[in-house]
Amino acid sequence: MKQLAFIFPGQGSQYIGMGKDFYDNFKEARYVFEEASDAISMDLGELCFNGSDEELKKTENTQPAILATSISMLKVMEERGLDCEYTAGLSLGEYASIVLGKGLKFSDAIKILQKRGKFMQEAVPLGVGGMAAILGLDNEYLPKVIETSIEYGVVEVANYNSPGQVVISGELRGLEIACKKAMDLGAKKVVNLPVSAPFHCSLLEMAGKRLADELSKYNVYDLDKKIVSNVDAKIIEGKEEIIPKLVKQVSSSVLWQQSVELMINKGVEVFIEIGPGKALTGFVKRIGKNMGKEIKALNISDLKSFDETMKILEEGRI
Repeated sequence: MKQLAFIFPGQGSQYIGMGKDFYDNFKEARYVFEEASDAISMDLGELCFNGSDEELKKTENTQPAILATSISMLKVMEERGLDCEYTAGLSLGEYASIVLGKGLKFSDAIKILQKRGKFMQEAVPLGVGGMAAILGLDNEYLPKVIETSIEYGVVEVANYNSPGQVVISGELRGLEIACKKAMDLGAKKVVNLPVSAPFHCSLLEMAGKRLADELSKYNVYDLDKKIVSNVDAKIIEGKEEIIPKLVKQVSSSVLWQQSVELMINKGVEVFIEIGPGKALTGFVKRIGKNMGKEIKALNISDLKSFDETMKILEEGRI
């Protein structure tokens, strides 16, 4: 079989009903949701399957909910003998990679993410900051976009998602100016994202400091997978790197495109996105195409896509 990487989505991929078909059909998935619910003393299954969009979108709920959904699907895959050598996750998705690599206990990761979400939300008052995706602009123009906005407020690149798609983050007036400049420079489109805070920029440094205090309460362990970190698009070399990188991640750019490029250059030919949504699958396809590589990107977000992906793998159609 070709070399596999498991990748995990971040915030924004959530939806009511995510993970329910796995919960209903696989005991491994039920155990995951039960363990997660016990860890933070709330019914995550009820939130994910029958809750309100408003409650699920609260960052301190979203983050553990997405992790539980992703890990519930991962456990079903593992039960069927699927494994990988490389793994990475977008922002909070990196915690799923670290759980997969046995660097953190799942129940600890759930508790950490609930606090992480709370710290990130509280770092900047509501209505002060936001995020916007810039589509179809060459990265060489990004410095000009950022420079234009400096006098109006903090604006920084939050995510390098794929060729032709970056996300900027910062204070609202600065974002408005930056988005206008991006369009003037030839961007095809700018999209204001429905988020409650300006994630992955320096405005969240205090959230990172609070997270560092929280992370110090937990044990980290040696990794048994090659995990590519968001903050530098490099493989985490040892357990002593885990906490510093998770802290830095909160206020640093997510180098997703660069992380995928690294894995492709290391010989990964098949990426499987595990968790709600399939945004990363699209990013991987664009990144592979931009590199001129034959890359297969599959996703497992519900029972239907799970069955389709398992069939492709079992029949060797990759």
